[in-house]
Amino acid sequence: MKFLGTQLSYLLSQRQLRQNLSALLKYVAFLGVVIAVYAVAFHFIMAYEGQKHSWLTGVYWTLTVMSTLGFGDITFHSDLGRIFSIVVLLTGVVMLLIVLPFAFIRFFYAPWLEAQLNTRAPRAAPEGTSGHVVICKHDPIARELIERLRLMQIPSFLLEPDPAAAAEHFANGVSVVAGDPESSSTWDAVRVRRVRAVVANSDDARNTNITLTVRQEAPDVPIIATVESEDSIDILELAGATEVLPLKQRLGEALANRVNAGHAEAHVIGEFRDLVIAEFPVHNTPFVGRTLRDTKLREATGVSVVGVWERGHFEAARPDRELLEFSVPVVIGTREQLLDLNMLLVIYDTNYDPTLVIGGGKVGCAAAAALKRRSVPVHIVERSEALVQRLSGVADRVIAGDAADREVLLGAGLAEAPAVILSTNDDSINVYLAVYCRRLNPDLRIISRITHGRNLEAIHRAGADFVLSYSSLGVESVVSAVHGRELMMLGAGVELFHVDVPQRLSGKSLAESDIGARTGLNVIALQRDGTVVCNPPSSVSLPADGELLMIGTQEQRLEFMRLFR
Repeated sequence: MKFLGTQLSYLLSQRQLRQNLSALLKYVAFLGVVIAVYAVAFHFIMAYEGQKHSWLTGVYWTLTVMSTLGFGDITFHSDLGRIFSIVVLLTGVVMLLIVLPFAFIRFFYAPWLEAQLNTRAPRAAPEGTSGHVVICKHDPIARELIERLRLMQIPSFLLEPDPAAAAEHFANGVSVVAGDPESSSTWDAVRVRRVRAVVANSDDARNTNITLTVRQEAPDVPIIATVESEDSIDILELAGATEVLPLKQRLGEALANRVNAGHAEAHVIGEFRDLVIAEFPVHNTPFVGRTLRDTKLREATGVSVVGVWERGHFEAARPDRELLEFSVPVVIGTREQLLDLNMLLVIYDTNYDPTLVIGGGKVGCAAAAALKRRSVPVHIVERSEALVQRLSGVADRVIAGDAADREVLLGAGLAEAPAVILSTNDDSINVYLAVYCRRLNPDLRIISRITHGRNLEAIHRAGADFVLSYSSLGVESVVSAVHGRELMMLGAGVELFHVDVPQRLSGKSLAESDIGARTGLNVIALQRDGTVVCNPPSSVSLPADGELLMIGTQEQRLEFMRLFR
């Protein structure tokens, strides 16, 4: 009965549904008037023929004829009566057998089914919920973030203003609350005063309204807001956002950080305590063709290799792994050790030709600006005349034209460029351009963005050396903000994460645990009671109350959980 009451309440709360119900009732009333008129006419025609029947009999006869039952127990004997019977029969076929069923389905049954569907999604978080993350919009970032939080055992709820969409998410196993994120009642329903963080990932205007609404209900709750325009950063901060994430700006800078231009060097991609995580290309260095053991990097500089990028795939750092022409080792060490590594690399792979950026949107502009700050010459290819006019000063040269045109690319310097950044917001175009650029310059380092994680494998197959997903960057940025640590973006599909030492590994040494060989994960730090052992030796014992910091893919993380939990 409670569920039925909820459906009726929802049904009657919708203006359009109330109008539909009113139209259905008007039609039923009109049908009643027609039946009454025919019943009166029946009475008078029967009297004309000399037959006497009650008024109730007139209604009975009208309904049996209009519904085509026609029992035949009451009949007319005159032509006038038979003509009247035909009129009643045809009227009944149209009004009862055709119009009424369609009107009932259209104005009542279909809205009733919709009400049943739309009331399936919860309207509130369960009583007692706390420490959860609330996400304000379902988008590529939200899809990956929900899964990431689930692996981290952090509860999350998605806010969805459309009841039908909320019901669909609920049916797909997503923890969803149907409600408008710009409404105070919705935030009361999700227990906003007890949340771990609010993620405002809508457009800038709605994010501002959401932030103001949350601040009114919960002044101290952390609010992580994404932003499209850099001009909106100050507005969201004034509205009360704890952290504002200009994702497109960060995406462009992260792509630019992977460009190897000038001389070879290690590029810093993140920090953890006193350790720095960096990567460097081995192209045109003496490390090509040697195994990690033979490079003796640890003996020479003190850095440790924790993984190797091979044409977009992150591989385990086994001692016998051979470094190929386009391998990019990921290393960890102190800043002094990283400086020693750069001293080894500085004389190699010198190419001072301009780097090519294809696409002059927000991401492309951010990438070009980041390269210019490193004094790296940049050429931008952009086909939109409107954008070309605004790009003057952003790059050393702006080429107006379609990047799919061979002459345009070669004229922009693709044949000599050390690297190209594919920054268009269309994944299929980036895949196409990766194939095209690889064919025109086989030695080129191709760095690309994608919007959807599902296209990661496709662009790797197309020849991209490094790929960064907009959604992955958003997820990493949010997770870093939730944990209060610096953003570390290793690459699409590769994560840095914490996990408690499993009970079955307690007391074993790192070598005995065999984590790397069995899962491919790299343990880069061990934490216990606030003390952190960075880059722990294989002989270190794993304490029961300790925490491991590891690098690897999501599949490797799931394999770790399957094996040891």
